[in-house]
Amino acid sequence: MEQSNSPIKVPPEKEKTTFDSGNQGNKRNLVLLILAIIVLLGLIVFSVVLLFRADLETTSRIRDIFIIFMALQSLVMGIAIIILIIQLATLINVFKNEIKPILETTNETLRNLRGTTSFISNNLVEPVIKMNEYSAGFKKFMDILIPRRKK
Repeated sequence: MEQSNSPIKVPPEKEKTTFDSGNQGNKRNLVLLILAIIVLLGLIVFSVVLLFRADLETTSRIRDIFIIFMALQSLVMGIAIIILIIQLATLINVFKNEIKPILETTNETLRNLRGTTSFISNNLVEPVIKMNEYSAGFKKFMDILIPRRKK
């Protein structure tokens, strides 16, 4: 196999634009939201004007339509509350079946760690400390018996 000494050709990068797609999408959503609010306010103002100019029969029709609209809204709210209750039940199930065993395992691990540290403390650290105490006492005793010359 022959190796060529020619440099590897890298395709040129595309020029980056100042407006990325995420930023442009956010602006579009904001414009649509403002437009929807303006249309909704216009409909409300138009409805109020019609109510003051209309006769009794038109007002009763608008009242009936409004009652139907409120019934539909309460139906949608009921469905939303049912979905919320289902999601809450799912969350409780997750806490009960997944997080609780993790916490129990963590507590068991901590108990084992406490036992290990007390075992090491009793069987390793305390004898070393006592040995250091005895050796320091013995050294002091030897310093008293055989004084060293100070330089």
